[in-house]
Amino acid sequence: MRTVKATAAAVTAALAAGTAGIVAGRIASDAGLKASPGRPLPGEPRLTVHSVAAGRITLTRDLAALRPGTYGLAGDASHAVVGPVLTAEPHSADTVVRRLERVTHGTLEPGDKVWLTPNTYVGNPKSVLGLDHTDVEIPGELGTLPAWFVPGVRDTWVIAVHGLGTTREHAMNLMEFLHGLRFPVLAPAYRGDAGAPRPPDGLNHFGDTEWRDLHAAMDYAVSQGARQLVLHGWSTGATMALRAAAHSDLRDRVRGLVLDSPVLSWERTLRALAAARHTPGVLLPLAVRAAQGRTGLPSDHFGLYADRTVPYAGHEARADAMGPDRPPPPTLIFHGPDDTIAPWDLSRRLAGTHPDRIALHTVHQAPHAAMWNADPSGYEEALRRFLTPLM
Repeated sequence: MRTVKATAAAVTAALAAGTAGIVAGRIASDAGLKASPGRPLPGEPRLTVHSVAAGRITLTRDLAALRPGTYGLAGDASHAVVGPVLTAEPHSADTVVRRLERVTHGTLEPGDKVWLTPNTYVGNPKSVLGLDHTDVEIPGELGTLPAWFVPGVRDTWVIAVHGLGTTREHAMNLMEFLHGLRFPVLAPAYRGDAGAPRPPDGLNHFGDTEWRDLHAAMDYAVSQGARQLVLHGWSTGATMALRAAAHSDLRDRVRGLVLDSPVLSWERTLRALAAARHTPGVLLPLAVRAAQGRTGLPSDHFGLYADRTVPYAGHEARADAMGPDRPPPPTLIFHGPDDTIAPWDLSRRLAGTHPDRIALHTVHQAPHAAMWNADPSGYEEALRRFLTPLM
């Protein structure tokens, strides 16, 4: 009897532990599957505003607060833009002074909690950039997708697609630059964004299903006169661009790809997001399995076009996906070793698969999807050089 009771207790404990593990894995997987547009990604620290004066702001001293470049500074009811660290300004040992470029929304007060974001604009292309634009509606797989269209004279359109934790406002970082090059620019929302249809399961799929909304934007652009397309994506938006270039029936129209901080392994990105939420390492495999069970995402396979050494957006991209002898379109990758969300080593390996077709522009001291923010002028010059032959 004692043996039976002991066995039953052990089985009950094992089942309870298994159930607890499943629940813990599910909760951990939320770090990636429920990342909200416009909210900080896990691991992005909240900083305290210590003081605000003309042209400068004092923040909690943190590695994030010391990042070089230009960033949005978002709070729960405010948004501003900060420039470089002002090392010559007086400050205490636990604070950092940055240039305050402008306050775009709300007010900043001492004690406010804020975080750095790649989005440097809040609003629309007309209200914040003075660019004439049209609010358009794109027929998508799940329903109507809102988008901004900024006209240009070229018949090559740039479709700009945001990624994790940002909104289509992210594309406005580059709209003035692209408008100066006379490109028409289309910045669509996609499933899960404000004003766009909700995914059937309410979850992010790391571009695995979202790319079909990018295909809808491509179809819209072609219907409006675009002869060729450049797909510019950040984070999972870059994943969507890769998927569309490989699998869309409009892939022949894709003249080039620009990939900023591309998510080339959804599993590694999910692990990174879960770890940033202080998920114990032993639970990270459970988070991956939970994500697979909830979304149907397959295990990362290897291969891009004819090469099988680089994870490609959670799917195996066979050589026949682009045609038996089809090379990738000209591609420019912006990425750097300080991205803790999407591993830089995969971008390096991807660039090495077709060095004649894929160029890597390395950016240091830049967090995920903020390669422009760290060095706007360097980013735009590299982009200008890439786009000039594609005009």
